[in-house]
Amino acid sequence: MAPSRGFTALPPTLHTTLANHKGAVHVVRYAKGSAKYVLTGGQDRTVRLWNPELGTEIKKYAAHGYEVLSVAISHDNAKFASSGGDRSVFLWDVTTGTTIRRIAGHMSKIFVVDFNADASVVASGSYDSTVRLWDLKAQNRQAIQVLNEARDAVQTLHVGPTYVLTGSVDGHVRTYDLRMGELRSDYIGHPVTSVVPSQDGQTYLATTLDAHVRLMDASTGKMLNDFQGATISSYRCRACFGHGEASVVCGDEAGKVWAWDLLDAAPLQPNPPPKVHDRSITWVEYHPVEAGELVTSGADGLVKVWRHPTAP
Repeated sequence: MAPSRGFTALPPTLHTTLANHKGAVHVVRYAKGSAKYVLTGGQDRTVRLWNPELGTEIKKYAAHGYEVLSVAISHDNAKFASSGGDRSVFLWDVTTGTTIRRIAGHMSKIFVVDFNADASVVASGSYDSTVRLWDLKAQNRQAIQVLNEARDAVQTLHVGPTYVLTGSVDGHVRTYDLRMGELRSDYIGHPVTSVVPSQDGQTYLATTLDAHVRLMDASTGKMLNDFQGATISSYRCRACFGHGEASVVCGDEAGKVWAWDLLDAAPLQPNPPPKVHDRSITWVEYHPVEAGELVTSGADGLVKVWRHPTAP
């Protein structure tokens, strides 16, 4: 995790607000690479495609019968998966706006979906305490694998090159090594709302409902750093690495965005930071390529795009 050569502090300038959702926005994801688009999913049962540069909505995807809790975008930006209260994973064609496939099998709402690298497999984590892996190239509609070690709702997961990382309300982060057929479980001790690995996979960030964000060693389960100050006790909040993985960023239930230095856990802005959403911040995500752009979504129904004044 090399120190960033770009910006270390949070982008301070509000570039635009995306405000077409009715009710809470649960997730906002950037398209892959340098593509200038974001997808959002919300309480109003829709997924929406936006141009964050212009602040305009491009397309609305409406097939869900319940709230949308998660969105994952394929490597080529041609399709995306979404999930929520429907108990099914929806696979979409971005351009046509149609559902390619609906994948049923969970017994309850699906909190999270994620693709593997080539989008041939999608993983889903559910309130039913299971993670299911689905082969999108197979005609068989059954899950190719069911991971059922969690003892409570699976809130978050990440599909890596050879592993699946999951976080559950039972307080565990579980790493499934798919090549070796091994499971390692790290007991954090509090409900886990998000897990985000570093790019090299050697560490991960775990956000928990005891108002802590922990940097964990992925191979040993040892805590490397602890980031505190954010208000996180009741809702799913997400922490992520800042640009260049030199910082850690997290939104909280008070509508504030926190940032800390990765190495010494010192706050990178006023403590406490200013309130930027009227209600809980549900998601924060840095642009995958642009150093100076961050997007946040909130229970206030708004998505906000933040930039550094010097960012393009």
